Amino acid sequence: MNQIGFLIATLVQLYSFVILARVLMSWVQIDPNSSLARAIYDLTEPVLQPVRNMLPPASGLDFSPIIVIILLQVVSQFMISLFTG
Repeated sequence: MNQIGFLIATLVQLYSFVILARVLMSWVQIDPNSSLARAIYDLTEPVLQPVRNMLPPASGLDFSPIIVIILLQVVSQFMISLFTG
């Protein structure tokens, strides 16, 4: 994998970890006004909200993080194969 492929893979992995941190924060009830919680929310909400709006209600469960992570993986693999030839 060349440098562009490595960069794409690294960025997708980091963003996936940020999404996972948001999910974990919702389970342990972190103070939403803390600077870390606010930063994670601000980084993830623009991506999660459109997916959440497209999904039908599922008994109070939010599947948007899992769908976004899967889509990120698919798009990154496509981009890596595109750039690495």
